[in-house]
Amino acid sequence: MSEVYALRRTRLRECCNAGGSAAALVTRPANVRYLAGPAPEGAVLLLSPAEDFLVCAGLPDDRGEQSRPDEALRVHVVPGTGGDPAVEAAGLAAAGDADSLAVEEHHLTVTRHRALRSVAPGLRLANVGGAVEQLRVVKDEEEISCLRIGAEIADQALGELLESILVGRTERHLALELERRLVDHGADGPAFATSVATGPNAGRPGHRPTDRRVEEGDFLSVCLGAAYRGYRCEIGRTFVIGTAPADWQIELYDLVFTAQRAGRESLLPGAACRDVDRAARQVLDSAGYAAALPALTGHGVGLEIDEDPQLTPGTMGKLDACVPVTVEPGVHLPGRGGVRIDDTLVVRPEADGGPELLTITTKELLAL
Repeated sequence: MSEVYALRRTRLRECCNAGGSAAALVTRPANVRYLAGPAPEGAVLLLSPAEDFLVCAGLPDDRGEQSRPDEALRVHVVPGTGGDPAVEAAGLAAAGDADSLAVEEHHLTVTRHRALRSVAPGLRLANVGGAVEQLRVVKDEEEISCLRIGAEIADQALGELLESILVGRTERHLALELERRLVDHGADGPAFATSVATGPNAGRPGHRPTDRRVEEGDFLSVCLGAAYRGYRCEIGRTFVIGTAPADWQIELYDLVFTAQRAGRESLLPGAACRDVDRAARQVLDSAGYAAALPALTGHGVGLEIDEDPQLTPGTMGKLDACVPVTVEPGVHLPGRGGVRIDDTLVVRPEADGGPELLTITTKELLAL
């Protein structure tokens, strides 16, 4: 991986040089990981003309190859205790005769920005913007492999839960069990807070599990994800508890399934992000559910669970190959519940078989 990290840093350095900065300071944790590998909490990355530094408050973990940063980087530990690695890195840049430093202004607080100016008053601070986030959009096959393994873990955890007795258990209990199963199957941990929603809560985006107990005839919607080697995937499914689904449940489920399939099938290189959103959204709009729809149909995933691109009506730009995204339309009817179906896929050209589905748990409406 050392060559991969070095290439990523070279691409960022070229971007900074084009903007007139010979050095760059990366502070956003996901961006540091992308460019330097696993690093201690709070570590920052300094790219300078002479040498690149990983600046840390303490020494990196040495428990195994997967927990260590890129060995090609020089590790600099902040002297004493309580020092800010970003401020220390700015001092190193100034001592190295850099005259300008590109920083991630969208991640720095005002206080931290002022501290950088204070320690290195001779440095011109420029804004690197979202350059690293843009580099992260298209994944290499090693990154996709991590997402694929994470998806397999999430599928396993969800499949095991579906084989257990659910009636009478609380949303909170089921969410905790799912997160335990993720770790049991090899995940670093959950990719985000697991959502389990029953009855009138089902299908509600971002629902936080409560002490409501699962009842016969409920819709049960679950959204979970596994983090594996830092990469995060997502899956969401909706089921019916205990009995054959009611007619309204079948109708609503089939509608959301059709919308989700339309979104999935539109994931091709060159497709406009807004067109993917439109493909799913228009199915639900035409059925009269426009007011019940979430703001987006999907989003990118990777080192963070919510990355670019965003699949929304107003998003500009087009999809590239090897971009992993979610497609997650849903409808929530207040007081009744609803349906959400959510998959993680990788954009692939038709010549390679089209979109690669990573999360494969059945989307059939099961009565559990």
